Amino acid sequence: MAPPDPADLAPPGLSAEDTATVEAQLHRPPRGAVEVAHRCPCGRPDVVATRPRLPGGSPFPTTFYLTCPRASSGCSTLESNGVMAEMTTRLHEEPALAAAYASAHEAYLDGRRAIGERSGDGDVPEIAGVSAGGMPDRVKCLHALAAHALAAGPGVNPLGDETLARVGAWWARPCLPDLVDGSPAADEDRAGTDEDRAEEDR
Repeated sequence: MAPPDPADLAPPGLSAEDTATVEAQLHRPPRGAVEVAHRCPCGRPDVVATRPRLPGGSPFPTTFYLTCPRASSGCSTLESNGVMAEMTTRLHEEPALAAAYASAHEAYLDGRRAIGERSGDGDVPEIAGVSAGGMPDRVKCLHALAAHALAAGPGVNPLGDETLARVGAWWARPCLPDLVDGSPAADEDRAGTDEDRAEEDR
């Protein structure tokens, strides 16, 4: 029996085209991305799934990372307008919303576990029980919640779904121009500043 092809044993990753797109969106190479978790209606990635342990060894709790600069900018605008505090207050006042949000937290952990199995990282004890975005009982980062809602689909993360609805049709103005010399080039927007994405990069 022939030995397995090494390519079949390699951890999953982005295609060269998707890698170039995400790098242009983020203005840096994607870190630990294993697959496109969701595509914008324009066809480009807008969420990537990330290994629970980055190649350098650091644990990384933000499994679903929002890459589209338009969507990210919309989330940042909502955050600056106090939406996170409003949502957190509602979690304390609306038991049904709190229960659905807690379920989203568990779904996030299940998604990370599945990605860890595919990437070969397995469980990462440093982030056991830690999801993203403030789940399960507060709201800390709308970018993380929106990314989870896109990756998981409607009805899984109620506040992620609400964030997307508030952001609106971010894809109406594509985040990247046409390919230039075979590679996409980002415009003036980017997928969040360091301050915007502090929760996701911690």
